[in-house]
Amino acid sequence: MTRSSSNSPPAQIPRPEQRDDTTKNALTSSRRRLHQILNTLAPNPPPPRVIGTLKLGDVSCDIFAVNDETRTPRLRPSIETTAGDGEGKEGETGAVVDINERGLGGLLGLENPWTLDNLRWMLQKYLLGQDIFLVSQPGSPYARRLALTFARLINAEYEYIALHRDVGETELKQGREIRTGGNLVYVDSPAVSAVKHGRLLILEGIEKAERGIMPVLNNLLENREMNLDDGSHIVHPHRYAQLDSVTQKTDNGQITTFIPAHKNFRIIAIAAPVPPYPGYPLDPPFRSRFQARFIDPVASSIALCTALSNAILIPTPRSPQSTDSSPQREESQSAVPLYDKLRDIILSTQYASESESSLQAVSKSALSPFPQTALSKLHALLSMFPPATSVAPTQLSRLFLAIHPGLVYAPFQAWALLSRQCAEAGLEGLGSPTLDEDEHEQETGFLGYILQNITRVDNNSVEVTFVAVDTLPKDTVLAGDGVKLGLAGTTSGSATPKAVTCVVTAGPRDLMPYPFRGGLPFYATHRFVASLTSIVQAHALGWDISLIPPPMPSTSSTSTTTLVTVFADILGYELETLHLYKELGGRELVMRRKIGEGGATSWEPSPLIEGALTGKLVHLAGLDVLGATGGSLARLVHDREMELWEKKRIVASASTDELTLRTTPTGVGEGSKALSVTHPSFRIITTASKSLPLKDWLTAEHANMFFSVPSQPMDFEEESTILLATGCPPSIVEVLLNFADRYRRTLSASIDSDISLASLNREKGKEAGQPKQPAGRRWRGGSGGSVALRHRKLGTRTLVRIARRMGQEGEWQADDTEDLSMIIARMLLLEFLPPTERRAVEDLVEGAGISSKAPPYYPDPVIHGDLLVFPGASRGSEEAEPTTIPRFDVSDDPEGVASHVPHMDHFYDNSLQTGLMREVAIDLEILGEHVVLLGNQGVGKNKIVDRLCQLLGRPREYIQLHRDTTVNQLMFTTTLSQGVINYADSPLLRAIIYGRVIIIDEADKAPEHVVAIFRSLAGQGELTLSDGRKVRRTKEQDTDIIVHPNFRLILLANRPGYPFLGNHFLQVLGENFSAHSVTNPDLESERKLLAQLAPELDEDIILRLVGAFHDLRSGYESGMLNYPYSLRELINLVRHMQAFPKDSLDMTLRNIFDFDVYKTETIDKLAEILEHHGLHVRHLGAKAAREDIKKIEDVTFELKSIKLDKPKEGKHDDKDHHGGNTWAGGTGGRDTAGLGGIGGYKRLWKGGEIKQVSDAVKDSVPDHVKEKAREMARQELQRRLEELDMSVSDAKGYDEILKNTHAHMLALHDLLEHLAAKEEERVWIKRQTDGELDDSRLTEGLTGESTVYKRRGMEKPELGRPQMKPKRIRFIFDLSASMYRFQYDGRLKRSLETAAMLMETFNRLSRKEKYVWDMYGHSGDGPNIALVEADKPPTELRDRWKILEKMNMIPQYTFSGDHTVDAIIKGVTEVGKYDADDWFVIIITDANFSRYQITPEEVTGAMNRDPKVQTALICIGEGAEAVWIPKSLPRRGFRVKNTADIPVVLRSILTTMVDR
Repeated sequence: MTRSSSNSPPAQIPRPEQRDDTTKNALTSSRRRLHQILNTLAPNPPPPRVIGTLKLGDVSCDIFAVNDETRTPRLRPSIETTAGDGEGKEGETGAVVDINERGLGGLLGLENPWTLDNLRWMLQKYLLGQDIFLVSQPGSPYARRLALTFARLINAEYEYIALHRDVGETELKQGREIRTGGNLVYVDSPAVSAVKHGRLLILEGIEKAERGIMPVLNNLLENREMNLDDGSHIVHPHRYAQLDSVTQKTDNGQITTFIPAHKNFRIIAIAAPVPPYPGYPLDPPFRSRFQARFIDPVASSIALCTALSNAILIPTPRSPQSTDSSPQREESQSAVPLYDKLRDIILSTQYASESESSLQAVSKSALSPFPQTALSKLHALLSMFPPATSVAPTQLSRLFLAIHPGLVYAPFQAWALLSRQCAEAGLEGLGSPTLDEDEHEQETGFLGYILQNITRVDNNSVEVTFVAVDTLPKDTVLAGDGVKLGLAGTTSGSATPKAVTCVVTAGPRDLMPYPFRGGLPFYATHRFVASLTSIVQAHALGWDISLIPPPMPSTSSTSTTTLVTVFADILGYELETLHLYKELGGRELVMRRKIGEGGATSWEPSPLIEGALTGKLVHLAGLDVLGATGGSLARLVHDREMELWEKKRIVASASTDELTLRTTPTGVGEGSKALSVTHPSFRIITTASKSLPLKDWLTAEHANMFFSVPSQPMDFEEESTILLATGCPPSIVEVLLNFADRYRRTLSASIDSDISLASLNREKGKEAGQPKQPAGRRWRGGSGGSVALRHRKLGTRTLVRIARRMGQEGEWQADDTEDLSMIIARMLLLEFLPPTERRAVEDLVEGAGISSKAPPYYPDPVIHGDLLVFPGASRGSEEAEPTTIPRFDVSDDPEGVASHVPHMDHFYDNSLQTGLMREVAIDLEILGEHVVLLGNQGVGKNKIVDRLCQLLGRPREYIQLHRDTTVNQLMFTTTLSQGVINYADSPLLRAIIYGRVIIIDEADKAPEHVVAIFRSLAGQGELTLSDGRKVRRTKEQDTDIIVHPNFRLILLANRPGYPFLGNHFLQVLGENFSAHSVTNPDLESERKLLAQLAPELDEDIILRLVGAFHDLRSGYESGMLNYPYSLRELINLVRHMQAFPKDSLDMTLRNIFDFDVYKTETIDKLAEILEHHGLHVRHLGAKAAREDIKKIEDVTFELKSIKLDKPKEGKHDDKDHHGGNTWAGGTGGRDTAGLGGIGGYKRLWKGGEIKQVSDAVKDSVPDHVKEKAREMARQELQRRLEELDMSVSDAKGYDEILKNTHAHMLALHDLLEHLAAKEEERVWIKRQTDGELDDSRLTEGLTGESTVYKRRGMEKPELGRPQMKPKRIRFIFDLSASMYRFQYDGRLKRSLETAAMLMETFNRLSRKEKYVWDMYGHSGDGPNIALVEADKPPTELRDRWKILEKMNMIPQYTFSGDHTVDAIIKGVTEVGKYDADDWFVIIITDANFSRYQITPEEVTGAMNRDPKVQTALICIGEGAEAVWIPKSLPRRGFRVKNTADIPVVLRSILTTMVDR
């Protein structure tokens, strides 16, 4: 008990749980004061050592020593520091360190006033404790080097993060690793390391980070606080000083450790402005926490360039021909005026692109600004390779495309503007952007040089000599042993050639002799050596290289892969090829996680980093598919630096002492080396997959990162030489190349979206500075071939494949029945092109002098011992020699022969499929080709391949693809056992290892980036596995998987386009596969097959069924039916008829046709075809279904009373009623509106069971009741028509018009509907925190990461790609007087039918917002007659009828005259203004072009007015007589002599345009 006396002893202190809140607070406050007292009594840590003072103008700060030299910038700029306390005397200056003038790994010099001003501003923000945001052009190294220069000036350590789409919370906070023994440790990200140790954090590419990621840093930016995954908590340093303890125990017993944010921690963010550049806009809370600085593109371009004045030049390489340096100096200085002129053009273009007002924004230049590295590249190139004479037009074009590759797809107006600027600058002229060589110009490298000689200097360098072709004596020969190149020199024999010799980095391997010697696996032509010279020149300048494909969609070969290989060989490089795919993440480009024994995780370098460390030439094949992720390599490309795993960093240079320093992550003991040095010989060369339009990936960022080398296709002579080497007869080669030239020019012209230079020349004469262009050539600008991407491109590889088939190859020789026309049709998949395009290609074949022959008959194959024999095919009296194919050698794969050879005991041989097997067998076994088979469903693709494998004794593996297939699934089967991930080889790897055939089924259903891996596997025999192993043709490393010579790929897919709507994977595969179209058998083959299948079935019924199905397929091809009926349906039908002969034909046919029960037009067409072939069916569709049911179970409903009153509507409710005469909508009743009853005047069904009265009861209805019912029905129809403001005759007229095009309308509707749905298809979104486990991130799951799931969702568009917007379409109809005057040929009626087809199609779409369309007319009165406005589509039937009436009336009253061209111009202009993702204008005209003096140039110019708008012209009547239409407008101009074809042609055109 307690005492009240004041003398009593103090009370006992209660237990902690008994204290009240006041006592707790007092004790906490006491402890905090005690903690602060102890801190003040403790000895202070030594302050950072001041090593000098930095002064930038009126701003100064102390410079402190660093704790970790490995975290500082590698190179120091020229600066002066005033020493403070410490070493040195006051006023002593630091040492001057030279900057790398070529810009690789260097910092910025301080002699540039813009750079100094930027640095001063950054110092101000640093002293104020504010974070910095630098706004700069994407891919430019200036902003990053500015940040690094600032870090070096203040002697600060830094961390760096390159942002991209795969960066998540783990990369910004902490990662997890499992150490030996199963211990889980947390590894700080660069951001956390920076905040803990007071470093600068450089975040580059903010605009690429997905929304929701950057807010992770918001609290760190605002309050310097962040919760970490290891339980620690970063707090503001002031808050940390107030804490009573650095740890805190939570209610659940966990310990939270508080860590102070270092006071010197700052963030420097770098991003491109959005817009005008692609990317995600800044989150306002994130943006508000920064201080922004716009990096002037002009100033940064000049700062990056080493030529700060006309007098500053890179030291000129020495000339080996002369020891006198004076002439060389003069030549170097002669480059200065050219540099000045081009520099002024570049800078003025930048100024012209900047908009300071709304008016300027509308009228700004079509010429996009040059990349910020353009001046650096230009100056370096002109300094090292000064032109000997004036620069030829083509060389000037090549120079511009090298420093500004975006010009390759720019509109013609941009090129014309640049040409005019060159002319005004006094330059000779600007050549074609397609780099068509002038007949007087020599093919050379940049600025007229050619590679002359290469000699070894040491293990890592070679000496290369270039010579200016114009300074060579005439007829100089650059020759090795057996290879000679005649060079058209211009000087006399006494002149000294101008040569440039320089030492460049190289690999350690033996050099391929140069000049080339004989026995080469390639042709060393002028074009090839010129392209190779350009690559070596770019390499000599110290840049990584990007080979830019031609802008045309179809050209001859550019030898891209060969150039890369030869470039590596002549410089002794080890070539490391990385075949990239879309799924590849930014982190996987740099490092790869692996699991060791016991489940411990670690990291190893990716092939790219391995190449950087060992000095390889790394070939990034298909860089275009990575999108914006490729920009994460900018620092490695520019500075040869990259952040690696667990605080490691690869740098351009480091001292020996620095290389010995080691990282010490938590729980790792001594750690590992912190720095690794990029090998000086390391180079990157990139190529494109050509599966994407240039404009989608050839951005300013890409142009800033690489030195672009435009590719040049082979000329006629070079391509001819290659084809003749196959053994193909010269006459065939000539015909083949003639057709190829026609086809390529047509394909390119079909997407030509600009004014032809030829037509421009005719207008107002030739203006000064106009680009030069060879006759007959056109500048292909616009989108770079987006429309033609899905078409087959007739490249050199395909021509070689055709030539080999037409020549001699091994044991096989082309026989007399080989038809060049058939082979071309097969290679181009002519069978699957839309009708209009197919006819256009057939015309080209015929125009090239290639005749067609009837297909031969192929007897059944037989096996003779070790040979598979295809007996000679016959065509009439002609019979060819048999074809023998060696069967598979069992000893090559005994296990595979025992278990993987398919067995088929019910394959029925027929001529068509035997011929196809013969073609495929020749490709696989004789020519060594990989094969792709395409066809409709049910034509026997799988069975044909299995049958062939059975005949050959070939083991085969099988994989079926689908929408969720991933690249990893194609490579491995993944299992997790006792914490260890195990990988089992997939069927694909087994086929590669053991030399089997691998069937890839449903190839068109998988994502395109998945199918893309087959391109490199088929083309180069290479594949990079996710575990680091490589698939190669020859063994280079112990872990390599060698491609067995017997390995073959067979891809199976449905035909491209509607109604299958698979992915356009053919554009991804390129020309690496031999394509075969699989069609339904011909009539005789199908009859024979069915007779073998059902020998008991009457032969007559088989003949009738075969004929009927042949017509059904023809109906699909013509657009009358919407489903491609196949052999599979016919076989199933025959099997049912044989097994159940008592079933009626009606019932049996329902097995196939019940899919279309509600498509009355389809059912009517089916019945018509069946009736034509004597297959009498009473009913098809829903009525037939009900009648068949009654035959099985005759259900009738007997009325209690059949007394009839007058017909009436009846009462309405929501219940089922059967019988009676009160309620409407019932069944089996009397008088009222319903179903199955008697005496009513209309049918009305509200759902529920239908009960039908007997026919006898129906027949008993009196005539007067029937008549009354009919009268009420007529009245109801009239009432409805009055509501629609239509008469009965109007309704009949509209129905008559619509009926003739109803099938086309349904097909077009289905296509547009499915395309709209396809745009919204969901994909797997990875790196999610919930959903299904992602097997490709199991390793991350073991370490505890949360983003290891995937789920279905809408795919986000790539940066730079437009969001899904509507497609803008305008239809222009001819309403001139001639349409009425000559309507006897049906032209006006067909136009009305076409208009009705279009209006009904778009009105029935469920996603109407996907298409914005309108219809206009033109007549003698004007070019712009509104029929349907874009914002007022006709939703009611009466509105659509009134439009048709208007179209029918206008030609009757209009004046004579024609405004076709004006209508096209107005339509293209107005459509192009709409914010859409595609633009289309389709014109119908019967203009008499000659009468109205309308020239081809006028029509072409009007249609090419806007590059982005796709146009098509349908000429009917007199317009169809203009033979120049298809020639001037290939694949866009159509002559339709039979007006009944107008709806067919228009539907085909719209299908081709929209289905891209």
